[in-house]
Amino acid sequence: MTLALTPPRPVRPMCRLAMALLASCVIVSAATAQGVGSKAAVDAIVGSEVQEEQARTAVDADKVIDAIDRTAEAIEFVRKVSKLDKVEIVFLTDATVDQGGLPPAIQARADEKKAEIAELRKELEGNAMLFHAIDSRQILSQDVLAVTFDGEHSATIYTTAKPAG
Repeated sequence: MTLALTPPRPVRPMCRLAMALLASCVIVSAATAQGVGSKAAVDAIVGSEVQEEQARTAVDADKVIDAIDRTAEAIEFVRKVSKLDKVEIVFLTDATVDQGGLPPAIQARADEKKAEIAELRKELEGNAMLFHAIDSRQILSQDVLAVTFDGEHSATIYTTAKPAG
């Protein structure tokens, strides 16, 4: 038995346009389906309860410094974690730029760990669950100061951003 190969038929310009339009519609609908515009979408992506808390650095300075000191551990955990029961975001309301920034003791420790904090922020952007947890609260990764983990069940993210709304 012999098979005859025929050259492919050329695609007409209108067909190309129609295929391109169809492909763009599929891409747009897929992108909007994964948006974080609704609480249900965020819960589905994050898969964890996300809580917010406001704190003052004067009260929580020791916790924040300890979290900064453990940044190397946090980086490793951020790389591996894919499910948490709870993510708590702590807004350090008196450490925002318009409030004068971080207190000297915390700023000094953050300066010492500057490279590690930058790496932590990069890893947060690469972890879909944690990134969507902060992004859903309109927090930029550059505002994250530290992350701590309580075993394998919960995380606390310290941020210098203002709470949304």
